Amino acid sequence: METLQKTLSNKTWEDLKKTLTGLLILPDSENYDASRAIWNGMIDRKPACIIQCTDVNDVVTAVNFARKHQLLVAVKGGGHNAAGFAICDDGMVIDLSNMKEIKVDPKTRTVIAQPGVLWGEFDKATQEHGLAVTGGAVSTTGIAGLTLGGGVGWLMGKYGATCDNLLSAQLVTADGEVLQASAEENPDLFWAIRGGGGNFGIVTSFTYQLYPVGTIIGGMVLHPMEKIEEMLKFFRNFTQNAPDELTTYAFTMTSPEGMPMAGMALCYCGHDLKEGEKLIAPLRAFGPPLVDMIGPMPYLQQQAMLDQTVPHGQFSYWKANQLTSLSDEAISTFKNQIPSVTSPRTMVLIEHHHGAINQVAPDATAFRQRESPYDFVIISLWNQPDENDIHIAWTRNFFEAMKPFFSSGVYVNALFNDEGADRVRSAYGENYKRLRQVKQKFDPKNFFRCNNNIVP
Repeated sequence: METLQKTLSNKTWEDLKKTLTGLLILPDSENYDASRAIWNGMIDRKPACIIQCTDVNDVVTAVNFARKHQLLVAVKGGGHNAAGFAICDDGMVIDLSNMKEIKVDPKTRTVIAQPGVLWGEFDKATQEHGLAVTGGAVSTTGIAGLTLGGGVGWLMGKYGATCDNLLSAQLVTADGEVLQASAEENPDLFWAIRGGGGNFGIVTSFTYQLYPVGTIIGGMVLHPMEKIEEMLKFFRNFTQNAPDELTTYAFTMTSPEGMPMAGMALCYCGHDLKEGEKLIAPLRAFGPPLVDMIGPMPYLQQQAMLDQTVPHGQFSYWKANQLTSLSDEAISTFKNQIPSVTSPRTMVLIEHHHGAINQVAPDATAFRQRESPYDFVIISLWNQPDENDIHIAWTRNFFEAMKPFFSSGVYVNALFNDEGADRVRSAYGENYKRLRQVKQKFDPKNFFRCNNNIVP
């Protein structure tokens, strides 16, 4: 950072500031530390500058400045990515978090949203019209990163991945050009940004298709951890014939009182709630559970249900992969590994993928994780930096134990930044070659490389 600041004079920074509508934040700025903080408290990087953009012109200015001065660039939307790609050391952070405009058109059931919007903000705006689209499972997640990586969530069985419902996008390329990407304009770029992450440019607006979503049946049931094997076998059987309207996750967690728990969370988004009640009755009867928090609720309540389990600033390390199936052997391995969990904040999820998200052809978008029925995700969380090594080691050990049951695929948004190029390739499989071609066309010098990088 010192080298860069010596290289660029005060006048250079002042000249840049004059061209911006938004803020230029330097290391001696009062709000520097607050501006570089992201969701994962383990990420402590110190950029040479942060540009908090207010419009597309600011983004273009930032890109052109960074290119001219050969600065490493990180792009921040919601800042929720666990790997911390939103922040870099000794480079420029192009911060989009103040770009929060949302325009809903209830007649066409579409919405245009800027990249600083969080899912809670997005859902609030669309739910005013009784509309929604697949949008993760935590309301503080940004729409940009989730969409560009694919986008899984409670509505994916009925309405597919988030990126499946992207109609168009505006983005700024590495050479500072503003382009539109859709099925008609730059279709190769449009294909690539639906799952290919931030490799191809900075998206400055997203246009989505929306769907009628009113009151849903949601919530969770909790069981003692001793029931984990029995519960996962029930979960496997219960999900095998689930209708598209019903998405269910199994998980482990520790209660606020310190009790290890196993649970199932669900969302039924069908129009006939009575039919939904019948469908989920076996899940509520199983056990029976220690706690049953399932019932009709607003979709906004469902979306915020897990927020308190993943607060901003926690230290976090993730490992994930899709499963070929949830076999008895996989369940037994899970059962044997989970008692040694090193942090009470840690959660392990098995997400059921089915219906619309798995009915799209794997090569129709860059996002191709559409064949496996389950996704296995370890979200390790803790409070103290001196505990990093123990929790990271436990996470890796659990992941290694589950490897015999993995498919070849991994969801790119769950990759950590220490996993290497082979894991990035495994996220895209046969789509990787085409992604490299699009990268070569739109970013041949790999300007956008603070991401799960696709090398041109």
